[in-house]
Amino acid sequence: MAGGGLGTSLLLMAGIVAAVGLCRRLTRRRLRSHPLLCTFLLEMVSTFQICACTNELCLLGNTEPKPHTGLTLTYGFTVLHGLTLPGSTCNPCGTLQPMWGGGTSVKMGGLKIGAQFVAAMLARVFMHFLWRLEMAEPHFGALWQGCSNPMQTTEVQAFCIELLFSVVFQLSVLRVESINPKYKVHLLALLITMLVYAG
Repeated sequence: MAGGGLGTSLLLMAGIVAAVGLCRRLTRRRLRSHPLLCTFLLEMVSTFQICACTNELCLLGNTEPKPHTGLTLTYGFTVLHGLTLPGSTCNPCGTLQPMWGGGTSVKMGGLKIGAQFVAAMLARVFMHFLWRLEMAEPHFGALWQGCSNPMQTTEVQAFCIELLFSVVFQLSVLRVESINPKYKVHLLALLITMLVYAG
């Protein structure tokens, strides 16, 4: 892929992060008196950021030199998400864990999970719209090629790998709870990058 295609994709993702940051700030200022709506919108736009950027990163997975570019982008955007989305879980598993522990009510957990699913659908529709515009080289034919199978394995093996990595990740998250947040973000980003490489 040409450097221009990578640059355009990076600018697109930076624009998404900036827009979500603005939406989060406005939501906090304007909806303080409506805590449920505020929580729903904050979780929705935060999850939208992760899903939209992940969709774009999937297109950049074959950027040369492989796998260094993809892993560097994975690490960098994981750190960026961790720093720009404090207080958001952006993942149903991350929401269910405090629910089971009694730290979050079922109503609040259900609200967050609903927001996450809405955001995932909106991000998919939004990214498909942008890919149709073919603003960058990776977007050419992205809709018609569909997702490839980067793991090159069966569904059962992929499920087992995902399950194992999810357990490793969740156990690691529990172990680093007491670490300073600015270091924790980098540790978790490094762990995610290592799991992506191992997968």
